[in-house]
Amino acid sequence: MDTIENWRKSSYSGPGDGDSCVEIACIPARIAIRDSKDRRRAPLTFPVPAFEVFVEELKKPTSGS
Repeated sequence: MDTIENWRKSSYSGPGDGDSCVEIACIPARIAIRDSKDRRRAPLTFPVPAFEVFVEELKKPTSGS
C-alpha cells in the first residue's frame, strides 16, 4: 500500500502538522484509510459503495437524546 501517492487529510485535521487525523486514498474500486500518526501500519480498505454509504450516514443529523 505504500505505492499509493494520493493520500489526503481532512481539512478538519487541525493546526500545525495536522497529524491527529486519518488520511484517505482512492485505489481501484476501493478506498484506503490510514492513521496519519503511524503511516507504517497497514491501511484499512473498503469497497467504494460501502464507503459512500458510510459517509452519507455520517452526514445525517443525530437525534438529541
